Amino acid sequence: MSTSGDPIDVLKTVVGSALTLVGQLDAVITKIATQKQANTTSEIQRLVEQPAAGGNPLDGLSLAHDSAALIKAHATKISLLIINEPFTPTAITKVVRELVAGPVPSLAAAVEVCTPARYTYTIQKDLAWRAGRVLRELKELLSRVPQDGKVLPAAKKNAPAGAPEGRGSIATTGVLWSACDDVMSFAKRGFAGALTHKVEQLNDTLKDVMEELRDWGEETEDDDESDDGQEAEVNDGISQVTSQLESTSLSETRDAQDILDDLMNSQRHIPRDDPDKIRERLDSCLRRLRLTTLLYQAAVKRRLKPLPYVPPASHSDVPARLDEVIAVLKRMPERFGSLAMAFYELDRVEIDRLMDECFFDAFAASELLAKPWDGQKDEFTDWALRFQVEIKKG
Repeated sequence: MSTSGDPIDVLKTVVGSALTLVGQLDAVITKIATQKQANTTSEIQRLVEQPAAGGNPLDGLSLAHDSAALIKAHATKISLLIINEPFTPTAITKVVRELVAGPVPSLAAAVEVCTPARYTYTIQKDLAWRAGRVLRELKELLSRVPQDGKVLPAAKKNAPAGAPEGRGSIATTGVLWSACDDVMSFAKRGFAGALTHKVEQLNDTLKDVMEELRDWGEETEDDDESDDGQEAEVNDGISQVTSQLESTSLSETRDAQDILDDLMNSQRHIPRDDPDKIRERLDSCLRRLRLTTLLYQAAVKRRLKPLPYVPPASHSDVPARLDEVIAVLKRMPERFGSLAMAFYELDRVEIDRLMDECFFDAFAASELLAKPWDGQKDEFTDWALRFQVEIKKG
C-alpha cells in the first residue's frame, strides 16, 4: 500500500482495510466456533504437516499465545495514540499495518493449525471462540480511531461500558486486553492442560448439582426454612459455579448457569410418607453421582494429565477418542441438572427415565476411558471395570 498522500487520508484507508480484514477473519473463525461437526480441509492438513524451522511441527497453541500477546501490545499503543496530544496519524498507521501484517492473521492461522485431527475438535472450537472474541474487540477499538485528525474527546475516551453512546476507548481497550489474556491463558495450558481444565470445570458443575441435591434431600415438606433463606442458598450455588466457569466459553458458561438457575424453582420437598419412594431413588442417585464425580477425577489423573503438552504431528486415533469421551463428559452435568429438577418436582417417572440416561452416560464414559491411549490395559482399566459394576447397581 502506498504511503504517499495526506497522512489522515492514508490512516483512513489503512484502518478501513484493517477493519475489512479483521471482519473477514472473524467470520471464518466464528464458523469454526459454531459448527456442529469438525471441519478439516486439505489446506489445513498441509499446514499442520508442514514442519517449522528446525524440523519441528508448528504448535497452534503457542502461535495463538504469541499472536494474542502481540495484538494486546499493539492495541495498547493504538489506545494511547488516539487519546494523547499531539495526534500522530503516521504513528497510528504504522501500528495498524503491523497488526494486519502479523499477529491478526497469525491468530486466525493458529485456529486452523489446531485441527481436530491433531488437537481435537474440542480444543479447536474453544480456541476459535476465544480468538473470535479478540478479533471482535479489536474491531471495536479500530472503529474508534479518529478520522478528523484530532485525539478523542473525553466523552469518547472515558465513557464506561453500557453508556448510551457506547463505551469509550479506554473501556474498549480493557475488554480487548481481557480477551487477549483469555487466549493466552488457554493456550499456555497446552494440549493436555486445556483438556484437563475443561473436564475439571465440568466436574465442578457436577459436584454443585450433587450438593444441591443433597441439601434438598435433607429437608422435608414440614421444614420451616424461609423462602428467603432458600433463595440465598440457590444464589450462592449459582455464584460458585459462575466463578468456576469464568474461563470457559460464553455458551458453556450460560449452559452451566442455566442448570443451577432452574434447579430450585420448585420448593417442594420429599413428603414424610413418601409414597413414590423418592427418598430411595435420591439415595441411589447420590451414591452413583458421587461415583461419577470420581470418574471425572480419575479420567483427569490417568488419561488427560499424561497427554503431551504439544500433540504429535503424526496421525493418531487419540484426538478422535478424546472428542468422543469429552462429548459424553460435557453432556452429563446438563442431564444431571435435569434429573435434579425431576427430583424437585417429585416426578417419579421422569426421575427413573433420567437416571437411566445419566448413568448410562457414566457407564459409556468409563468404557471409552477404560483402554489406555497406547495399550490394551492398565491400572485404570481395572478401576473402570469396578466402576461399571457399581454404577449399574440400583
